[in-house]
Amino acid sequence: MRIVPFEPRHAGAWRDLNAAWISAYFALEAKDHLVLNDPVGQVLDQGGHIFMAETEDGQAVGCVGLMAMDDGGFELVKMTVGEAARGTGLGRQLMQACIDKAEQLQAPRLYIETNSSLAPALALYRASGFVDLPPRPTPYARCDVWMERRF
Repeated sequence: MRIVPFEPRHAGAWRDLNAAWISAYFALEAKDHLVLNDPVGQVLDQGGHIFMAETEDGQAVGCVGLMAMDDGGFELVKMTVGEAARGTGLGRQLMQACIDKAEQLQAPRLYIETNSSLAPALALYRASGFVDLPPRPTPYARCDVWMERRF
């Protein structure tokens, strides 16, 4: 597996990987549709970054985005690993790519909005140095956990 920056060829995989995991646990919401259908306009053109996990033959099997925040930090969004690649450590690799990018850009923090039912994701976030925050406004009905990792 390798982690690579998003290219236009990844647009379908970005949408499909995320739609599959979100739909397995929750309903797709308006903000999901915006970000999944326009990763360039909603993430990259706004100063963010997207990483894709690929097999050696170029098949996308995971992804994560960093959306630029007003304070210079990044919101970690749409992190998923396809079902066949789960349990391989790929989630940790994607997380490390985000941490490395944030450190490289001297971001003050990474921020996450998530759900308390996602135990493996929460364990990864906590192991990566994220701490819980008090609730705050969010466009996601499913969000009931807010976290950040400061640098």
